[in-house]
Amino acid sequence: MENAKERTAQEVITDWVNEHGDYLYRWAYHKTGNENVAEDLVQETFLAAVRNYPKFKGKSGPKTWLTRILNNKIIDHYRKASSKLVSMDDLETQKSAQFTNSFFNSGDNWNTNGLEEAWENESHLLDNESFTQIMDICMEDLPSKWRMAILSKFILDKDAGLICQDLNITKSNYWQVIHRAKLMLKKCLELKWFGVG
Repeated sequence: MENAKERTAQEVITDWVNEHGDYLYRWAYHKTGNENVAEDLVQETFLAAVRNYPKFKGKSGPKTWLTRILNNKIIDHYRKASSKLVSMDDLETQKSAQFTNSFFNSGDNWNTNGLEEAWENESHLLDNESFTQIMDICMEDLPSKWRMAILSKFILDKDAGLICQDLNITKSNYWQVIHRAKLMLKKCLELKWFGVG
């Protein structure tokens, strides 16, 4: 690490681009589904790394540090996108909320569809590349605020309070968003992965 500190930030970051650039691009593309956006986010990540290199203490590896910067860039990307679509998203959210209500019967119990046992037997789905591709498609179908809440909570492991600030929602609204988003994802996966609708 001392050897790295003697070199300029740009020299070190150039090495990091070669070592970690492909990984960061794949991660950004996986989270956004857009090649141009992924390229821009990775470029912004490396620019931020050059600016903040003096703060890098080496307590984590460069890949971990760069991924943390990239994750923040991804959150900013979704925050900007969601703020542009507030009125459209509100309408989309209302429609999605009405749709999720149909998943329950009059006693507030799940409407059964025969897939209950199938879900229990699918313990390693996230290791299946085909499944994660379907999951990404289902994520794209969510209203933007719901998508950002799910990404922030389950992928970026952000605190609920911070997510509420990012999305400008109350805690009770946050839990409702998470609940309804999970319902929508479950329904979408049942249709597109299990093929039952």
